[in-house]
Amino acid sequence: MSKKLSLACLALIASVATTPVLAQDCNSAGTVGSGGSAAAGGTSASTLGTAGACRTDSGTTSSIGSGGSAATADGKARSQTKINENPNQLKAQSKAQAMDQGTFSKSQTKTRVKGDELQSKTHSMSHVPGQKPVKSTTDSNVVLPQQ
Repeated sequence: MSKKLSLACLALIASVATTPVLAQDCNSAGTVGSGGSAAAGGTSASTLGTAGACRTDSGTTSSIGSGGSAATADGKARSQTKINENPNQLKAQSKAQAMDQGTFSKSQTKTRVKGDELQSKTHSMSHVPGQKPVKSTTDSNVVLPQQ
């Protein structure tokens, strides 16, 4: 009897363990993203950020990602990304900059999820001495609809 009971328990555990758990459907959801790059002379810099949120009956979940890179032929390049989380918001910021003599390229992306609002904004700029700087901005904002 105990062998039959053990095999029955094992079969039950195996069937429960392989039963898929379905994710809840989002009542409302949104995604944002922005990115940009700049290049001048032998320098280049790029950053990007993205975030998403899903509101269910159990609450809201969100995710965020950001990154950047910089390169130069002969000068200095650096990039950095920071992600911060607290009970009120989720933030990410990436910066990238490359310099060679007076020529430079830089880019910065800030992405945030706060409450029902998702934002991502990127500023990029390149400059060669004696010339006008080249600038660009990309911006993305989403507010999750109310249920």
